[in-house]
Amino acid sequence: MTEEEPSICAQKIYDRIFRTHYEAVTRYVYYKCGDLQQAEDIVQNVFVKLWKLCATVSFSKVKAYLYRAANNAFLNEKEHEKIVLKHLRKVNPSVDYESPEYLMEMEEFHEKLKSAIASLPPKEREVYLLSRIEKKTYSEIAEITGVGVKAIERRMSKALLQLREVLGKDLKF
Repeated sequence: MTEEEPSICAQKIYDRIFRTHYEAVTRYVYYKCGDLQQAEDIVQNVFVKLWKLCATVSFSKVKAYLYRAANNAFLNEKEHEKIVLKHLRKVNPSVDYESPEYLMEMEEFHEKLKSAIASLPPKEREVYLLSRIEKKTYSEIAEITGVGVKAIERRMSKALLQLREVLGKDLKF
């Protein structure tokens, strides 16, 4: 980063970058995936990542960084979906995973899952999302949150129990 360039770490600069690029990058991802909520989630995560890496991304390259990071995040999600589908086919080969009925059931289940996660108490939700979405280890989560690993384990256990209570009847495996 050169001396003349503004720092992305400055709140005003970061806010301006967000206001300038958020909609366009969201549209870009939306055109790729066809799901506005998914596109918004991906782009919000990209901006969170940008904030965390603000010291390493130069102002002149921020637009390219945003598009590349959003595209990579989208591709990672697609790859994860393929792996899940491949696993599901091994577990239950008699189900047509591409039928409209199955896809509708999965859509309904995902909505119930999102709602169930949103209903978790804040501490348990934070631990669950850091573990399952961000793929952080318990020790990394403990470091991020400032509590011990045992507390993280208890929070995760509570989160999983609550999710199982809410979703138990909908879980097939």
